[in-house]
Amino acid sequence: MDLTIHTSVIAHDDPDAALAFYGGVLGFEVRSDVGQGRTRRITVGPAGRPGTSLLLAPAGAGHGITEAERRTIAEMMAKGTYGWILLATEDLDAVFAKVQASDAEVVQEPLLQPTGVRDCAFRDPAGNLVRIQETRST
Repeated sequence: MDLTIHTSVIAHDDPDAALAFYGGVLGFEVRSDVGQGRTRRITVGPAGRPGTSLLLAPAGAGHGITEAERRTIAEMMAKGTYGWILLATEDLDAVFAKVQASDAEVVQEPLLQPTGVRDCAFRDPAGNLVRIQETRST
């Protein structure tokens, strides 16, 4: 089989804040922005990599989700336990400085983990965990 990851989904509770963070702070390009108000679905991705995207979708959207489930999702997002994503960069210190300057909530400053991976972590405006690890040139 020949599979690739085309799009991953991360929930938002404020499309403008999500767009400001993923587009403005992280520098992803906007590929599409559809819908209105809080129901907007925004696709972003790294410049020059059209085959990899992140769909910023309204939390709890979709058919078959009950109001109780929507409340649970909202509670989990408020605690920062609902969604997360792992990104990678060759210059972790520069990315950390840029994201930290945006007033994003810092969860972990750059740190060499026992596994040998150096990473940091933030929360996006909706509370999702964004881990960024440093890649090594070989």
